[in-house]
Amino acid sequence: MLFLVIFSCSDSNKHISISSIANPDIKIDETKLDQFLERTMDSLKIPGLSIAIINNSKVVYHRAMGISNIETREKINDNSIFEAASISKPVFAYFTLKMAEKGGIDLDRPLFFYLPDSDMEVDSRYKQVTARMVLNHTTGFPNWRWFDPAPDSLNIPRGKFYMKAEPGNFTYSGEGYQYLARVLAHNNFVNMFGLAQIFQSEVSKPLGVKHAYFVWNDFLYENKAFGHKNDVLDGRAWGTGLPHQHSKIMNAAGGLHTESLSYASFLIGLMNKKGLYNSSFDLLLSEQILLPKTHRFYLNDNTVAWSLGLAIEDYKGHRYYKHGGNNGGFMSGFLFDKENKNGYVFFVNCDKGKSFDKEIRKILMN
Repeated sequence: MLFLVIFSCSDSNKHISISSIANPDIKIDETKLDQFLERTMDSLKIPGLSIAIINNSKVVYHRAMGISNIETREKINDNSIFEAASISKPVFAYFTLKMAEKGGIDLDRPLFFYLPDSDMEVDSRYKQVTARMVLNHTTGFPNWRWFDPAPDSLNIPRGKFYMKAEPGNFTYSGEGYQYLARVLAHNNFVNMFGLAQIFQSEVSKPLGVKHAYFVWNDFLYENKAFGHKNDVLDGRAWGTGLPHQHSKIMNAAGGLHTESLSYASFLIGLMNKKGLYNSSFDLLLSEQILLPKTHRFYLNDNTVAWSLGLAIEDYKGHRYYKHGGNNGGFMSGFLFDKENKNGYVFFVNCDKGKSFDKEIRKILMN
């Protein structure tokens, strides 16, 4: 009898039931999914992958596979850490709402009143920008002034701040997130390293997110995967948006370091409305700004709107929450349905994330 029970439990673990994100009635064979991932990584020349699939707010599939470094051939494992790139933003949005609940910031008070920015004084319109506008990308700021320079007609040197559009218009901006992070640090009487420690106590620990680091630590030294670009090792040690940023400064827009199982814990927290008031979740998940139908996000990715930190996609007449990330040598992405609480998240240590996402959707979005 004991033998039969043990055998039965072992056998059940080999045949995990995985449902399609879009249609829970469609089941995905685990072995075929393993094979699909191996073929896709091989065809796209993806060195390493970390992926988790969520059904009914539970992780039903998780893999950490491939290699961390194409030169040393060190293997990816469950502790391998990837750069989250821009999917750092939804995590930081959650953190901001947590700070707002504690009275640390008013979402609709201009950030200028908390902390003026001398670089931005060249255009007084920056004084209109609020935390809400940062989180829904309506600041009018460029993405990053170094990588999104002003038009030649403005005669503004590369690296100097400028307003890309009138505040209130959708302009995807990492600059805005970093300004908001500086304000939160100022309001909490800490530096940008200290703000990352507050994040750990207010977000990571309550949500049970095992690995989520905005600044360098010993664990990252031992476990961070190496990035790859154009099929060669990327020598960049730390993802930054501005020249003065480094591994001891919290980069709210793209500096999170994590892996799929940990990030899945964050997404499950969103699905189950854990850690924030219901009113905060209503804000976090509500449509804040409609994207112009001429915008590349709308045209290329079916992104129709933005909430506070999350993109909203219209796929076959149904709304999904999502975000992608691209730090060059690392890319990432997630998508989830808040109604059936299904979703997925992945990280790759190369520049093939966009192509990988298109492929994995063929399996997960039937």
